[in-house]
Amino acid sequence: MTPHEAAEALRWLAEMGADEIIGEEAVNRLAPATVAARVPAAPAVMANPAVPEARHGQAPSTPSQAAACNSLAEIAAALEAFDACPLKKTATRLCYTDGNPAARVMLVGEAPDRDEDIQGKPFAGRSGQLLDRMLAAIGLSREASDRENAVFITNVIFWRPPGNRTPTEAETQMCLPFLLRTIELQKPDMIVCLGAAPAHRLTGRSDGMLKMRGRWTTANVSGRKISLLPTLHPAFLLRQPAQKRLAWRDFLMLRQALDAH
Repeated sequence: MTPHEAAEALRWLAEMGADEIIGEEAVNRLAPATVAARVPAAPAVMANPAVPEARHGQAPSTPSQAAACNSLAEIAAALEAFDACPLKKTATRLCYTDGNPAARVMLVGEAPDRDEDIQGKPFAGRSGQLLDRMLAAIGLSREASDRENAVFITNVIFWRPPGNRTPTEAETQMCLPFLLRTIELQKPDMIVCLGAAPAHRLTGRSDGMLKMRGRWTTANVSGRKISLLPTLHPAFLLRQPAQKRLAWRDFLMLRQALDAH
């Protein structure tokens, strides 16, 4: 392989999302293969009934850690110190929120991608640029200082999954208590779910996104019912530009709801 071919191969891998090494040490693929020695299985250990076990990989302390936070700043600090989620070990930085915490509208995506991982804020790349243009078309902005024209943005997952893969159930369950506590503290009037992942998590439904989008429903967070509108993720719209007309209808519905209340 020539240096030019190697550079092209690396560029292709980066575009496909494989832009980081997640092993502790590089593997020498040219070394002679060795047969690993058989290690006897360790004896079974009885679980301590006094220590609650994690279900689906969820850290037992996650809900209590989230509930102990009394501000968005405290949640951010708790996430910075939270080491139970394996995604934190491979991500560049925490990607928690962006926008105005006083906004009436909260936007919830699924997980950071490469650009968000680098910048440390949700929807910072091409999908974020498209989202900003869509918001501007109905008079909203993450930069706005007044709550009527502002939006607040976060994700279900706060660290980038390697290669932009789909987060596992365990990873989602570790982050979900912090998302729910964020909603409790931010108290939005309306939530817009960008994509299926947040819509499924906040409504308990499992319908396809094209069936869910464009229909107002409710999210019940700690007994408070919040109007929720599922719509298509901007990254999907970049891959399927013809579907932008559907997202535009959804954003017009959001504008009408804001004007009516």
